[in-house]
Amino acid sequence: MNSLLDSSLVESLRSGDTQSLDSPPDLLALLVDALAHGVVVVTARGQVVHVNQAARTELSCGRALSEARGGIYAVEPGDRRVLQNALIQAASGKRSLINLSGGGSSLSLAVVPLKQDSDGWEVRIALLFARAEVCESGMFGFFARSYGLTQTEEQVLAILCRGLSTPEIAVQLKVAVSTVRSHVRSLCAKTSSSGVRELVNRVAVLPPVAPLQLAQIH
Repeated sequence: MNSLLDSSLVESLRSGDTQSLDSPPDLLALLVDALAHGVVVVTARGQVVHVNQAARTELSCGRALSEARGGIYAVEPGDRRVLQNALIQAASGKRSLINLSGGGSSLSLAVVPLKQDSDGWEVRIALLFARAEVCESGMFGFFARSYGLTQTEEQVLAILCRGLSTPEIAVQLKVAVSTVRSHVRSLCAKTSSSGVRELVNRVAVLPPVAPLQLAQIH
């Protein structure tokens, strides 16, 4: 990136005018929307600056975290102090990892201060959501198609990635343990993996790309 473009980018971020980066549409917003991880950018007071589509889907459920009147808040009263403290720490440049609960589920958040290039620019903080399951990534289906996995093999792989054992998978799918083992052998052969551990690790490090139907929502 040349110095002229770089200085223009910095100036756009300082002024909050991200639309000028690539208008229309906003290239950075499109990129963040493609992530399977929810991303919310807020001020130190919790006022929302940007929400990507994965995060908006989670917020619309209102389980652990929700949005109201342009602000972000924890649904459970006990979690509100946790979130507030994390934002206070981020405003002073400290990162934190918090866990919020609600609706019988939990949500892990990395609270990360964004680098400040100007004293005149209000603090921005990124809330990075944990991805619930590896198989929710748009890359999971792409991985399966790339190696020619059958629908059943893809299902077995998704369950393996949740940490279930072969007997547990057999119970869940209502098939014999030997059938599951046959699917696992086929999975390893098709993906040239030495075993379940390598197979699961290869899926775990896939890029965090959102499913296509989510990435297309605007």
